[in-house]
Amino acid sequence: MLSSMNAVYGILIPFLGTSLGAACVFFLKDKIKPGVEKALLGFASGVMVAASVWSLIIPAIEGSASMGKLAFLPAAIGVALGMAFLLLLDVVIPHLHINADAPEGPRTQLKKTTMLVLAVTLHNIPEGMAVGVVFAGVLSGSSGISMASAFALSLGIAIQNFPEGAIISLPLKGDGNGKIKSFVYGVLSGVVEPIAAVITILLTGLIVPLMPYLLSFAAGAMLYVVVEELIPEASEGGHSNIGTIGFAIGFILMMVLDVALG
Repeated sequence: MLSSMNAVYGILIPFLGTSLGAACVFFLKDKIKPGVEKALLGFASGVMVAASVWSLIIPAIEGSASMGKLAFLPAAIGVALGMAFLLLLDVVIPHLHINADAPEGPRTQLKKTTMLVLAVTLHNIPEGMAVGVVFAGVLSGSSGISMASAFALSLGIAIQNFPEGAIISLPLKGDGNGKIKSFVYGVLSGVVEPIAAVITILLTGLIVPLMPYLLSFAAGAMLYVVVEELIPEASEGGHSNIGTIGFAIGFILMMVLDVALG
C-alpha cells in the first residue's frame, strides 16, 4: 500500500513542476528574454539526456544481463522504436513550436494556442511514459529499480518541467490571452504526463517481461524530442553558448540526482 501511494506521489511530481512553471504568468512579464529561454531549453535538454542514460538505458541493459554479449539488444531496439514513435506523432499531429512561423503536421483549422499546447504535449508523452515504466518496475519488485531512483527521475523531470510550463504560458499571455487562460493552457500541456504514467502502471503485469524494451523506448522518445526540438531551438541565432551552459547544468544535476538518490 505504501509503495502504491509513493508511486502516486511520484507520477504527480512532474505535473506539479509544469503547473508551477505555468503559474509564472501571474508574476512575470509577458515574454521570456531570448537568452533566458535558450538557457532553459538547454537545461531541459540536459536533464532529459541524462535521465535517458542513467534512469532508463543503463537499467535496461542491466536488466538484460542474462543475454550476455547481446545485453545491448533490447535497449537498442527500444531506443529505435521510441524515436520512431515520436516521429510518427510529429507527422500525424498538428502542432506549433514556440517562435515558429508555421505549424508542423497535417493542415488544420486549430487555433494557434491549441497547436502550441499540442507541441508541448507531444514531448510530455515520453516523459510520462518514462515515469510510469520506472514506477511500474519498482512496484513489480523484479526490475532492480529502487524507489529512490524512481523519485530521482520524477524530480529531475519536474525540474525541467518548471521552465517548460513558463515557456508555454508566458508567450500565450504575450499574444493577448488572459492570465487565467494562459495558465490553464500551460497546466493542460502537462496533464498528459500523469495520464501516460497511470496507464503504464496499470499495465504492470504485462510490462514486467518487456521492461528493458519499455525503459529504452521511453529513452528513445525523450532523445527524439531533445534532438528534433529542444537543442535546435536552444542553438538558433546568436549566443547559443547560453543554451550549451544550460545543457551542462541540467545534465550534471540529473546525473547527480540519479546517482545520489539511486
